[in-house]
Amino acid sequence: MRVVSGDLKGRILKAVPGTSTRPTTDKVKESLFNMIGPYFTGGLGLDLFAGSGGLGIEALSRGLERVIFVDREGKAIQIINENLKSCGLEEKAEVYRNDAARALKAIQKRNLVFNYIFLDPPYKKQQLVKLLEIIENERLINEDGLIVCEHASDIQLPEKIGILKQTRNEKYGIIGITLYKLDAEDEGEE
Repeated sequence: MRVVSGDLKGRILKAVPGTSTRPTTDKVKESLFNMIGPYFTGGLGLDLFAGSGGLGIEALSRGLERVIFVDREGKAIQIINENLKSCGLEEKAEVYRNDAARALKAIQKRNLVFNYIFLDPPYKKQQLVKLLEIIENERLINEDGLIVCEHASDIQLPEKIGILKQTRNEKYGIIGITLYKLDAEDEGEE
């Protein structure tokens, strides 16, 4: 597992030991960032279910200013911190051990709004719709922001969740990527 592009291209990242996390493959990561970027000029990201921190670190390498990493597993938090340190990114990151829904509530209390939110929950415990509803209800994504959902390719997410609208859905073997953004038409009606 490595950083695919940007300032840290080629940097090797440690994976979380065991089978509790499933890192995004380099090929899928490259396709994903080509869809949403591929490069950024600043902005705030949230890597929920961060695992080894690969998606958030990739986003920082490609120009995001700051990323908040959240995972509930202690081993994952340790690996995220090690990967951030080896990449020299500690100053651009916040790392929290927390459950995803609780983390979103804590973030909402801080009045943070993100440019990019990465959701990559364990496939067996698919919670994406519930989390997307929280993000939408709490307005945690900015008007030009994107929410990136990684899921099993046989999962079909709703076209709309509140004022979030699905903008793209791609399949890479057993992996599916679905993108959401605020629907400008619905947002104006409130």
